[in-house]
Amino acid sequence: MRFSTLALLLLQAASTCIGLPSLSSRDPIIAKATAELEVLARSALQKTLKAAKGKQCTPEKIQIRREWGALTKVERLEYIQAVQCLQAKPSRYPSSLAPGAKSRFDDFVVTHINQTQTAHYTGNFLGLHRYFIALYEQALREECGYRGTQPYWDWAKTAETGLSASPIFDGSATSMSGNGVYIPHQGDIVLGGIEGSELPPVYLPAGSGGGCVTSGPFANMSVNLGPIALDVPGGRPQQSNPAGPFAYNPRCLRRDLSDAVNQRFANASSIRHALSQETIANFQMIMQGIPGSGDIGVHGGGHYSLGGDPGRDVSTSPGDPAFYLHHAMIDRVWWMWQMVDAKKRVYGETTAVAGTRTFLNMPESGETTLDDAVDFGYAAGPGRRLRELMSVVEGPFCYVYV
Repeated sequence: MRFSTLALLLLQAASTCIGLPSLSSRDPIIAKATAELEVLARSALQKTLKAAKGKQCTPEKIQIRREWGALTKVERLEYIQAVQCLQAKPSRYPSSLAPGAKSRFDDFVVTHINQTQTAHYTGNFLGLHRYFIALYEQALREECGYRGTQPYWDWAKTAETGLSASPIFDGSATSMSGNGVYIPHQGDIVLGGIEGSELPPVYLPAGSGGGCVTSGPFANMSVNLGPIALDVPGGRPQQSNPAGPFAYNPRCLRRDLSDAVNQRFANASSIRHALSQETIANFQMIMQGIPGSGDIGVHGGGHYSLGGDPGRDVSTSPGDPAFYLHHAMIDRVWWMWQMVDAKKRVYGETTAVAGTRTFLNMPESGETTLDDAVDFGYAAGPGRRLRELMSVVEGPFCYVYV
């Protein structure tokens, strides 16, 4: 007997809770949030498959993005090998523009640097990063023969299991590499609170690593670009490369995995809170963290759970291969939010996007519209309008999450 596509996807979705503590041993708030997230995920899947019927992206063609732990070891190795392949292919950027870009992997870092101030705390934050992840996935497939899809990192799971116990970060051959070497006596990471700012500082505890990553498949990789504004322990000034953001600056990949940050800012309850927001303006602000609130949101929670270099540098953060699992989860949560009311949250001219075109409207800029362009230059393309990037089964996309 053959399962229908819908039945197969629902069966896979129902299996995603494997590996977590029993409900009886979990915090009741977390347990309740986890159960509600599972319902929302199944609902989003059902609605998306229904919406895909009669379109070019039919249920039979839909690609399935899964959580890293749901992949087989062979599938994980295939993804890892494709990333390493991209890191070995030469950059497409002219050396006059980005002399530090040495690989196709670096190309995605360069374009993210170029758009940092116009792709965070902006109206295009979610749509632009959705396309960014999809183009990276496409490069893995078309340039490196990868046959799978982009996996995601479910922060709610690692908030309960611990980061180093996760198959994503356990340092095994089928992980995205492990923690950095432990550096003792690190002070807090201090965000904000700079002289002249009206916003109070946010103090984040340092993690359990801090040094070079020495385990797993990315132990010997080179981070070539940046830093640009790297947050470092002890409240010291942010680090930057004096030779410039695009200069060649090879160094090891560093991580400082922080369970405390993961558990505080990117747990099941945090995700559920974001999904409870009624407007896109509130949703994306809660997700990124409201300035001055002391909450860095699930977006910041993932980045600062990872820590290290380039993990704590907004501009160059795609230089850590785990970035793409983190932002696939960002996209998954947005998709779940959108499918609660697709008419408004996917297709609404004034309700699907909100916000200006610059970081917290600095410098002052116009309001984002669905006709705004999204372009990644030499890294990948083609350019698109934001309205083409709103549905995961329309425009250039044809995927769902389970």
